[in-house]
Amino acid sequence: MKPIAIVTDSNSGITQQQAEALEGVFILPMPFSIDGETFYEGISLDEEGFYEKMLADAQISTSQPSPQEVLNMWNRILKAYETIIYIPMSSGLSGSCDTAYMLSQSYDGRVMVVDNQRISVSQRQSVLDAVAMREKGYDAQKIYDVLMETRMESSIYICVDTLKYLKKGGRITPAAAALGTLLKIKPVLQIQGEKLDAFSKVRTLKQAKQTMLQAAIRDTEGRFADPSHTHVLVSIAHTQNLKEAEIFAQELSEYFPGQEIYIDHLSLSVSCHIGPGALAVCLCKKLDF
Repeated sequence: MKPIAIVTDSNSGITQQQAEALEGVFILPMPFSIDGETFYEGISLDEEGFYEKMLADAQISTSQPSPQEVLNMWNRILKAYETIIYIPMSSGLSGSCDTAYMLSQSYDGRVMVVDNQRISVSQRQSVLDAVAMREKGYDAQKIYDVLMETRMESSIYICVDTLKYLKKGGRITPAAAALGTLLKIKPVLQIQGEKLDAFSKVRTLKQAKQTMLQAAIRDTEGRFADPSHTHVLVSIAHTQNLKEAEIFAQELSEYFPGQEIYIDHLSLSVSCHIGPGALAVCLCKKLDF
């Protein structure tokens, strides 16, 4: 048997095809309810189809995989691997992590659930870090320990283009959404570990990008103790906003020289609550293996 399989969910942004290329990485597709019908990300629902339904004002809600779906995947993988390192989305954003932890207790240590408080491109980075550690010969316990020890060493800042979906999801009141729309307010949100929270309010995309840039620099030099800007990994994420994402990556590269800034779409679970047109920057502290 092979020693370690790394499993994550589709909130990481890693596709089924990308996982196959990584070898020993497996993706649990997250379910969505759309107008009462269940779809699975990367299986029966892709990014294009998701936004097509969202823009048609379909009723979309996120869900977590059923316990049986999780167990079936683990059992299949454990026929070929001794241990699973499971990296779900942050427990502060979904109950799927707590469910997975509960289910793992019956596997006698063969399934190790990592709650390292990440989602989207930061969750993806955790998977890549786990792969790198496995290739270096780290055992499952050491990989788990490193991911847990560094779980708060990431930041995401997100500029939202419309208040419609925050209102729809109940995260702001209809009155606040109406006033914000009238005043052309673009909120900047943050994910610092567990939850999606308000960070700042601006009125233009230019101001939003400047706010996120300043926050990224402050975190790099403060939280991550990296005044040279060379020991963090920078990513850009977006919701149907690739052109602005590419422009923003160029702007960030001036402050993070030598970085190859990765660009990807935001997790559909996050997109469900913020809608299209969003732009985000993500920082992860670079791990030394």
